[in-house]
Amino acid sequence: MKTKLLPLAILCGTSVLLSGCFDSDDNKVEVKPAAPTQGTDKPDPVPTPPTDPEPEPTSPTVGTKLQLRLLETTDLHANILNFNYFSDKQDDKVGLVKTAALIHSAREEATNSVLVDNGDLIQGSPLGDYIAKIKNLADGEVHPIYKAMNTLDYDVANIGNHEFNFGLEFLHEAIDDANFPYISANVFKYDGDDDETNDVPLFAPYLIQEKTFQDIAGKEQTIKVGYIGFVPPQIMQWDKANLENKVIAKDIIAMANKYVPKMKEEGADIIVAIPHSGLDTSEHTDKKENASYHLSKVEGIDAIMFGHAHANFPSSRYAGMEDKGIDLEKGTINGVAAVMPGFWGNHLGIIDLTLTYKEDGWQVTDSQSTLKPIFEQDADRNVISLVTNDATIEAATHDDHEETRTWVNKPFAKVTSQVNSFFALVNDDPSIQIVTDAQTWYTQKIVQGTELSDLPVLSAGAPFRAGRGGADDYTYIAKGDIAYRNVADLYIYPNVLKVLKLNGAQVKEWLEMSAGQFNQIDPQSEEMQSLINPDFPSYNFDVIDGVTYQIDITQPARYTSKGEKVSDGERIIALQFEGKAVTETQQFLVVTNNYRASGGGNFPNIGADKIVVDSPDENRQVVANYITYQSEQNDGNGLDPSADKNWTFAPINNVQIQFTSSNSDEAKAYSAQFEHIEPLNETNDDGFALYQLNLTQPQNQ
Repeated sequence: MKTKLLPLAILCGTSVLLSGCFDSDDNKVEVKPAAPTQGTDKPDPVPTPPTDPEPEPTSPTVGTKLQLRLLETTDLHANILNFNYFSDKQDDKVGLVKTAALIHSAREEATNSVLVDNGDLIQGSPLGDYIAKIKNLADGEVHPIYKAMNTLDYDVANIGNHEFNFGLEFLHEAIDDANFPYISANVFKYDGDDDETNDVPLFAPYLIQEKTFQDIAGKEQTIKVGYIGFVPPQIMQWDKANLENKVIAKDIIAMANKYVPKMKEEGADIIVAIPHSGLDTSEHTDKKENASYHLSKVEGIDAIMFGHAHANFPSSRYAGMEDKGIDLEKGTINGVAAVMPGFWGNHLGIIDLTLTYKEDGWQVTDSQSTLKPIFEQDADRNVISLVTNDATIEAATHDDHEETRTWVNKPFAKVTSQVNSFFALVNDDPSIQIVTDAQTWYTQKIVQGTELSDLPVLSAGAPFRAGRGGADDYTYIAKGDIAYRNVADLYIYPNVLKVLKLNGAQVKEWLEMSAGQFNQIDPQSEEMQSLINPDFPSYNFDVIDGVTYQIDITQPARYTSKGEKVSDGERIIALQFEGKAVTETQQFLVVTNNYRASGGGNFPNIGADKIVVDSPDENRQVVANYITYQSEQNDGNGLDPSADKNWTFAPINNVQIQFTSSNSDEAKAYSAQFEHIEPLNETNDDGFALYQLNLTQPQNQ
């Protein structure tokens, strides 16, 4: 381990020339002052004959042009190999082992290039969990993500929000093994005072690298490339337990306005922003999560290599936004070159810059942003890999991969029937039911004998795998043995269980926010209508067990996906507890996770001030313990995962409603048990199967 890397990033200052820094005590060079001679008994040294001074470097000729290629990976989430640990099968849609081939070819095509990563590296797959929670990192051990990345000659990396999921100690331990520097401009050490002038950055806020490139005439030119990174300030909510009283997070745009001018003063010829932050064109507000759009308005930023949103830019997702200054043909935002290359290594982001030397220095005079995929699909939706695996990465991470497979496949309990999330957005669902039941079981035990024991316990859960990662991104666990990979499939995040105390009115508002998952359905229309709002992430579609209710999707949504109230629509009807209407003042305990309890998802009335049980236990471990307990209680036959059908849609007569789900045979077979769900035997361009939902009668299955 290089145990001095992080302090070094700060000691090197905010501007770092790599040739002048070091990354361990072993590499330190101590420069001692010359011994004094004047005023001592020692004679003055004999003067050294003068030598010709080194010639001053000449500036490039005005008009000199240079092509520079910027390469980006982002949101790898510990997906190193082309492998799905949930299914225990090869998956050519993911993996840095595939992206690496694109990196090599992109470099070969360009005379000059740099490579950056934009974070969310160490969490997100069972391999990441295994390393952090089971194996840990001993002194001298290198995290497998860095075993892979260290072979690719990265220039710099930015910190993502999920880097904090396993705590600061593990984060420092992990990234200390990177052979490239880290930056993050808006996270600072907590010092307990309100004086911003003495705040110390946790990481180097920015980096300036002096690079030697060739111009289009083949002549060497020295360019100082500046990089500045950012992370969503919401880390203080999402990972409060890991970060409170340890760090603080500041507004992305404010820190850009602070540091970018300094970078220019310190000689940066071009500045590349690397925000782990998505694209939101609405007005900037303090500590905005998705601030990449507003970074394009910060003077001095020449390119934006962003991430966090698990999306592609440029792409059709951002079509029709020309009035916001978005040019999808060039891949620019307000004229600034930009790229966001998806997630899990499925794309490489490329920005090709043309730099022209002018009287006031190097300037970006043209750009083109592109995305390179690692796979494509044929007319039958078969995955066709476009690149070969990087053999060096395979060899470097082989042992970690095999250890992870062994761990995730070890059975520890049973389930009496299959568990899936194929229809979690249209039905009460077994994959959510297991989670909410486990949370209720845990909470009822820990509040027993306390002042909270008389309050009814409700439990909130959401479908984490409901197609967000593509048509194969659904939970499916067959009847029989269940292993850790199945628990990680049910609950993919290392969240910690929290319990809130809320009244009936607040519970209803929580559900109204969740109901934003659905588009408003026109009961008079004879056209096919799409049910799911694509802007609303499924992990924010909370089902609350312990109460019963219906969702009336003919009413307008009360909240947007960002938690903004846009109507007084009432979608939640017939909200009852134990057969009686829930009153506004009725008190409940609601079990959730640290993300939601700390304000994640922008749910109304939900915040850390409502927490009454600040549990240290992970939701995922609670689920594993519950499955084990129930399996044992059932004479070893396993847990019954059946959903209790506590919520349904309100009936709507004679309307055509369509939604998408997995195109697997298992999904189609499972749909046969529901009278109101009908497969249309079609797929869309993204490989999802089309289904029709019949709400003429109440759903009673």
